[in-house]
Amino acid sequence: MLDAIMNFFNSVDDVMYYPILIIVLAAAGLLFTFRTRFVQIRLFGTACKLIMEKPSGEQKVSSFQALMVSTASRVGTGNIVGVATAITIGGPGACFWMWLMCIIGASSAFIESTLAQIFKRKNPDGSCYGGPAYYIERIAKKGILSGVFCVFLIATYAFGFNLLCSYNLQSSFEIYDFYDKTWTPVIIGAIIALLVGFCLFGGGKRIIGITEKLVPFMGIGYVLVSLIVIFTHIGNIPQTFSSIFSDAFNFKAIFGGLSGSCLVYGIKRGLYSNEAGVGSAPNASASADVTHPVKQGLVQTVSVYIDTMLLCTATALMCLSSGVKYSPELNGATYVQNAVSTIFGDFGPIFITIAMVMFAFTTLIGNLYYVDNALIYLNKKRMPSKVFMRIFYAFCVLIVFVGALIPMNFAWTMADITMGGMTLINIPVCAALSGIAVKALRDFESQRKKRLNPHFRATDIGLKESEVSFWK
Repeated sequence: MLDAIMNFFNSVDDVMYYPILIIVLAAAGLLFTFRTRFVQIRLFGTACKLIMEKPSGEQKVSSFQALMVSTASRVGTGNIVGVATAITIGGPGACFWMWLMCIIGASSAFIESTLAQIFKRKNPDGSCYGGPAYYIERIAKKGILSGVFCVFLIATYAFGFNLLCSYNLQSSFEIYDFYDKTWTPVIIGAIIALLVGFCLFGGGKRIIGITEKLVPFMGIGYVLVSLIVIFTHIGNIPQTFSSIFSDAFNFKAIFGGLSGSCLVYGIKRGLYSNEAGVGSAPNASASADVTHPVKQGLVQTVSVYIDTMLLCTATALMCLSSGVKYSPELNGATYVQNAVSTIFGDFGPIFITIAMVMFAFTTLIGNLYYVDNALIYLNKKRMPSKVFMRIFYAFCVLIVFVGALIPMNFAWTMADITMGGMTLINIPVCAALSGIAVKALRDFESQRKKRLNPHFRATDIGLKESEVSFWK
């Protein structure tokens, strides 16, 4: 019975990513790239400068703060386990396809975040909120499609991603002698679930505060450790890049078994890691206080680069240059731990486990930020009752526990399917509305040519004031 269920979901996953999502992501990314004249590359310097622009009020969310929220949701176990899994199953060529989808996908991140800014809403205190559900309403005004998107978002961030995050965390303990396949996942799952439940039910603000402060340092530490491993094996780097490119363009291997090829795994794990075009980051982007929507659209492209070009690449090069042989039998976390241990010995696996614990915990809590927004939208844009939220949070805690017990393939498959459902709604809507974002970009660049600090007015790009809520 379980095998039949797994086969069904695997079939759905395979068809969803090939050919549907591969075509949709590539076509949309190229469309956005050409329509914006390679904005993700052309204005990268401007995007970096805009990160530090301050909001108009002390209590308002800055571009930098919104960037950190979306980056925090992107940076997680996917940067470690996701990349390693892509290599061990799909081959080193998956790295190339991750890089390519990152560059193309950054244009999708620009479009979705710019649209989220244009169609955001205003709170009574002057702050703002929004996301894909609100710009989807412009396409389907009755709100049915927006509601379906919110359901997929909840399924992704409360179910799929948290199942996977919990699995990834417990898998980092497999390398230790004390690990028992029967009991260790149960114990680790119970501990994670109790900690998450403690935080969700109001008692964990101190824990959240500590982890949020430690995670940036852990991220920097992870990059430094990766660089040490890479430079220690610097002689292997030419061979590493050679294997990446030769495998990426080994078309016989790609098309011979496409669902398990480097191309598909590169796209799957790249999308899971940087979330460009998925429709998650716009929820954070809409909260930023900026004078022009394009400013936040540009800032969000930087988040995609940080995630994939910096952190994912650090993992890939560290693993491939270490000399540790990759194979489908080598679990993602174990592959990374073995690579680090070539230089750091017994401390290497411990460091990766600590990093996984930090990344996973903040991801588990952070994922529910997006879920709260979706629940509010579905509840006629009001916060659901306390009783409902308690029941919902109890379900989320159960999901975290179950995630530590399920097989690796099931965890990845469910996350891929729910994330794919979000993407298949968000990307076509972004394509349909991309003309508005492009007009906003032209308006932004026109004002910059006049040496002005760009300020946005809806009427300047052909929108009526009645069509927007915030930009009156």
